[in-house]
Amino acid sequence: MSGEVKLKRLDGLIVALTGPGEKPFLRYEIVRPLGILRILSTYVPPEQRGRGLAELLVREAIKIAREENLKIEPVCSYALYYFIKYKQERDILADWLQEKTEDELNALYRYVISLEKK
Repeated sequence: MSGEVKLKRLDGLIVALTGPGEKPFLRYEIVRPLGILRILSTYVPPEQRGRGLAELLVREAIKIAREENLKIEPVCSYALYYFIKYKQERDILADWLQEKTEDELNALYRYVISLEKK
């Protein structure tokens, strides 16, 4: 990714400050009784895709989860893809996801993609 992108944390939202126009963002919710930070969605405007912005947003959500001593449940397809790609980060996943095999995670990813296309 070229240049340093500043991130702004809001309540349940992380926004990439990329200049004028539509901003990339990640929506999340914290479910304290379960000790979970749930990544609900990531969005990068089409003209800004391919620059690593979604990855940057997920990494920031991971920072928040670690700061708050929470585990992550990736609900959106990109967040799930991130954890398939970066196996070394899976320690932060909710226990039920850490137990999944590679094949099970990939099947879950394909399922989530199919839901998002509806």
